[in-house]
Amino acid sequence: MPASRRTYWWLLLLLLISALLVAGYFWHSNQQRTPQYTTVSVTRGDVEDSITALGTLEPLNSVDVGTQVSGQLKRLHVEPGDEVDAGDLLAEIDPTIYLARVEASTAQLANQRAQLTDRRAQQTLARLQAERQRELFALDATSEEALQTAEAALLSANAQIEALQAQIRQTESGLKGDQADLNFTRIYAPMPGTVVDQLANQGQTLNANQTAPIVVQIADLATMTVRTQVSEADISRIQPGMPVYFSTLGQPQQRWESSLRQILPTPEIINNVVLFNALFDVPNPENTLLPKMSAQVFFVRAAAEDVLTVPVAALQPLPNTRSSDRFIVRVLHQGNVEEREVRTGVRNRVVAEIIEGLNEGEQVITGQALNGAANSSSGGMPRRMR
Repeated sequence: MPASRRTYWWLLLLLLISALLVAGYFWHSNQQRTPQYTTVSVTRGDVEDSITALGTLEPLNSVDVGTQVSGQLKRLHVEPGDEVDAGDLLAEIDPTIYLARVEASTAQLANQRAQLTDRRAQQTLARLQAERQRELFALDATSEEALQTAEAALLSANAQIEALQAQIRQTESGLKGDQADLNFTRIYAPMPGTVVDQLANQGQTLNANQTAPIVVQIADLATMTVRTQVSEADISRIQPGMPVYFSTLGQPQQRWESSLRQILPTPEIINNVVLFNALFDVPNPENTLLPKMSAQVFFVRAAAEDVLTVPVAALQPLPNTRSSDRFIVRVLHQGNVEEREVRTGVRNRVVAEIIEGLNEGEQVITGQALNGAANSSSGGMPRRMR
């Protein structure tokens, strides 16, 4: 091949390589100028605006069963976990002392009643003597002094009977108290439920002179109350009757639902934090909820199901307006950025319900461009769309 022809092909190859390098450079530069956005699709989902708090479960109805008399706990008939009915025998206190008191009061009462019989016989005799003296005095057959003595003896007999009757009533009252104390040595269940705690042991001596010692605690676990501590910042946002649900640490996948029953007006101050107690009840037919369990509670202020949703990060304030439900959203459509005015519904800190302004599947921008401003070939400044 002649040298001139070979030189020609080499020049042509160099020109082709140069052209490819120039084209690659411009293509790369154009890609570097094209903005890259963080986008998400408009999807359907559920939105919930709720207030979270921590709570503790406790029985709706419970009672501390104690003893009203002192003595040794002779026998305990139940243990924690046992089911009891109202009237079931729970425990027995040693009745020796109280039985002796009843026997002593009974004997004293029998003695006083015998004395009353004797006094009534003397009263009858005194009345007969007084009547005889009156008859004799009417016939002027006795002295006035003898009549006065007989009448005074009758009055004394009547007074002795009244005094003895008062003593009998006092003894009968004391006997009732002794019998009550004797009955109190047998402790019965005041309500049906479950024995959830035992605070005294068999053989222990209980002193009821100052306070009533607690033997066992009975609770009705069929209905549980969730005592929730709500901060003072959120307490004004909840009210009785609003929906509420919770889950426990042991069963986070299970959800119990109810409605708020009551907000206690007196707060608790824990570590300088003001907390108000909010109460609600939940059925517990299978006894899966137990006292002292921890609960993650959600007070539902508003909720929407199967609606269009976008992240809250995509919402921008609408200029020159105080509307709380209208925002600006930037939409990426065929490489162009469009601004849309949207109306929102339920929203929380993460997502918001879109009532109007967007369609399912559209791409909304949630972050700024990663590599500069928008290219003029991709639309330049965002276009405002309604």
